[in-house]
Amino acid sequence: MLFSGIAFTLAMVGLLVVPSTVMRSLAAAAILVALVSVAAALTLLPALLGLLGDRVNALRIPFFGRTAGRAESPFWARTVRAVMRRPLISLVLVTATLFAMAAPVLALRSGEAGVSTLPDRLAAKQGYAALNAEFPGETIEPVQIVIDGDAGSPAVQSGITRLRERLAREDFFGRADPETNRAGDLTVLTVPIGGDPLGEDAVDAVRELRSEHIPDAFPDPAVEVLVTGDTAESIDKADTMSRWLPIVFAFVLALTFVLLTIAFRSLVVAAKAITVNLLSVGAAYGLLVLVFQHGIGNELLGFPQADTIEAWLPLFLFAVLFGLSMDYHVFLLSRIRERYRQTGDNSDAIAHGVGSTGRIITGAALIIIAVFSGFARGDLVMFQQMGFGVAIALLLDATVVRLLLVPAAMQLLGDRNWYLPSWLRWLPDMHVEGAAHGPGTSLEAAGVRS
Repeated sequence: MLFSGIAFTLAMVGLLVVPSTVMRSLAAAAILVALVSVAAALTLLPALLGLLGDRVNALRIPFFGRTAGRAESPFWARTVRAVMRRPLISLVLVTATLFAMAAPVLALRSGEAGVSTLPDRLAAKQGYAALNAEFPGETIEPVQIVIDGDAGSPAVQSGITRLRERLAREDFFGRADPETNRAGDLTVLTVPIGGDPLGEDAVDAVRELRSEHIPDAFPDPAVEVLVTGDTAESIDKADTMSRWLPIVFAFVLALTFVLLTIAFRSLVVAAKAITVNLLSVGAAYGLLVLVFQHGIGNELLGFPQADTIEAWLPLFLFAVLFGLSMDYHVFLLSRIRERYRQTGDNSDAIAHGVGSTGRIITGAALIIIAVFSGFARGDLVMFQQMGFGVAIALLLDATVVRLLLVPAAMQLLGDRNWYLPSWLRWLPDMHVEGAAHGPGTSLEAAGVRS
């Protein structure tokens, strides 16, 4: 429990490095909940179990209560043994399937959902439709171009003239109205933009405005020109999240690799855990793009088609999914390692670990899936994307990845799963689950040599 909580906390710590108040608030809240949960599980839960004693098993649910008493789940025990009989085929098929699911992520476009994604019954959507119908080319959120320089200078005057002429030739922009402050050193061009100010067309138009129109109109480097407004703010948020995404990935992966290496005294286990987790995260990203951006199956699920995936969502999903999946992974691997220390039989340890944890892992995942499915049934597309992304990723991770892909990979690796180079033998043996049962059950006694 302690190592699982640490793994989740490390994943959320990655969000604290992002310069975003929203991301840091989410991370701080999640870390606080994780710490309180771990503290309660290590103190309050044992006390309650001690008070209840054998009565904790009273009032069992029919059928499910009987099966819960078994040491191994018959379904998962049969499944894992079938996978281990054909580990290479299982590994290739599952990996290929996950890569196919992840492929659409190459077309991922991050941004913010605008008013056009709201349900038609909402007043905001109806007002937006009426405004566009009666006043085409107008908007309540215009683009504002701020020109920092002497308003009477030739560079500023000629630049404003050139920019207004260029914008007049663009159908997507309205008439640019200039306004100068009293000091005469700052000019603002207010430019209406047609359609949804957070839609794909508006975002593309403002990006082109920044990259092409303004540099061509104001070649003098002494004149500083900035673009603001809701559309520009959305672009800057998306770019910030995209810029920090690989940094957070590297930060979380490095910390997790160190934690797993210490917990299981194996470089192979740590590297494999990170690899399979990245596959499940990639598959979730790909399915998000497929359903929401490409609109494949979105109507069957009751989701609108959106131009973009919420800019904060890839970072948030990575941290949450990586933390939760590591929680399951630590639980599964601890059972496998405990059995391996007892028997020295890699195949038996894998079968026992999956068979004894499969029911618990899938049950825990289903609880979280049910919770996030509630978000997916909401009206706001940002919460629909979050709920769908977490739910589908956990479903894949707790079944296809954790209980099929991992056993196949571990079966192929054999005793190499527990490889630890001699220069790392100083690492403490933490005994995440269980304890060594005598000197003959250590990894070295089982015949493992690094």
